[in-house]
Amino acid sequence: MKQDLCEAGVTMKQEFHVSSLVVLTQPSLRHQLADEIATLEGAEIHAVSDEGKLVVTLEGPSQRPIMAAIDAINAMPGVLSAALIYHQFDELEAQCKE
Repeated sequence: MKQDLCEAGVTMKQEFHVSSLVVLTQPSLRHQLADEIATLEGAEIHAVSDEGKLVVTLEGPSQRPIMAAIDAINAMPGVLSAALIYHQFDELEAQCKE
């Protein structure tokens, strides 16, 4: 379908989503959980405190993978909570490549 739209000269709209979270963990597991969260697609760890708080950003092409990542983080043993602090999305126009 994308190829048909490109051949018709239609400009495609794509979304880019960024969310930030504070993840509260059991302090003794904070580094292990930071490493595990960092393996999720689009996840980046920005800070790890001695008290077990992690600052995490998630990036993705839509809200769905962001929410799936938050659910995955909340399901990790040792995670007490993952609180969404900020969410933004932008629409990007993607020109078809010939």
